[in-house]
Amino acid sequence: MTEISGPMKVPFYDAKPYDRPFFVKHGEGQGIEYLFHEFRLSADTAASAGNCPAVCAFVNDTLDHACLERLAASGVRLVALRCAGFNQVDLKAAAALGIRVVRVPAYSPHAVAEHAVALLLTLNRKIHRAYNRVREHNFSLNGLVGFDLHGRTAGLIGTGKIGKLTAQILKGFGMEVLVSDVYPDESWAIEQGVTYTPIEELLRRSDVVSLHTPLTPETHYLINARTLGMMKENAYLVNTSRGGLIDTGALIEALKQRRLGGVALDVYEVEEGVFFEDLSHDVLQDDDLARLLGFPNVLVTSHQGFLTEEALSEIARVTTENLARLVRGEELLAGTEVTPTN
Repeated sequence: MTEISGPMKVPFYDAKPYDRPFFVKHGEGQGIEYLFHEFRLSADTAASAGNCPAVCAFVNDTLDHACLERLAASGVRLVALRCAGFNQVDLKAAAALGIRVVRVPAYSPHAVAEHAVALLLTLNRKIHRAYNRVREHNFSLNGLVGFDLHGRTAGLIGTGKIGKLTAQILKGFGMEVLVSDVYPDESWAIEQGVTYTPIEELLRRSDVVSLHTPLTPETHYLINARTLGMMKENAYLVNTSRGGLIDTGALIEALKQRRLGGVALDVYEVEEGVFFEDLSHDVLQDDDLARLLGFPNVLVTSHQGFLTEEALSEIARVTTENLARLVRGEELLAGTEVTPTN
């Protein structure tokens, strides 16, 4: 790579107050000046990249062919994703246009794993409902019955770093843990006392099903009417991975028919324009999300699984280091670049 002279300005899209301090701190002395934009990156806003050689994007930015074409025309050579997922990027188009794409493959797997378990505990023991009741001086316990996790069966789909940590936490509760992955790690499973199982059997046997797999064409709508029908009638479904793993329409139908005990989601199929935004003074336009929020046994958080000091610091460190390497004309951090073959 060719060295860049002088401070490099980097447009930073979908910026939030909790992002900025970490990126400003890590950018100091690295020859990088972040230009924080609250709006998202898309074909309509790509002109804001000006003549900058790199941009910093997030999960709900839309880097499709049209957007990337405009970025390339502006001289952008690098897209730095401050997240692990990259399904929002047309990687084939990026490669054809000569734009390299990097991500943060593992910022804090503990953050997401712990949030998944927090969601499960909250859903099971109805803590969110109890909290609201007590604030209104209602100290009744009616409708707040949960069950012991100890002795129950948890099924985890995906055993990357987050899935493995979640499995180990649930083992600590005394649960039997079943796991499924296209690339099983048998030595880890033996060491931790968990069992690799075909997805169909995992769904049939599990009291809790938690999703920890990337969103790919193969996993899109992994949870659908057919697979939901395989689950236990009172099972819990937890998703802290990607919203597109679940067919929202099929999920709503299963909830209406009382075929699930409850659902906890930190991600949603169509987050654009909703998640990360304050809509408290507006009308929610997404009818499916509004319907989900109306179920008493559904808990939704706004994609906050990553939101810890440790994770935000690591995201800023890795992203800034790759941008600094672009400035210095050095190779990008190993394991962070994504290509059409990833």
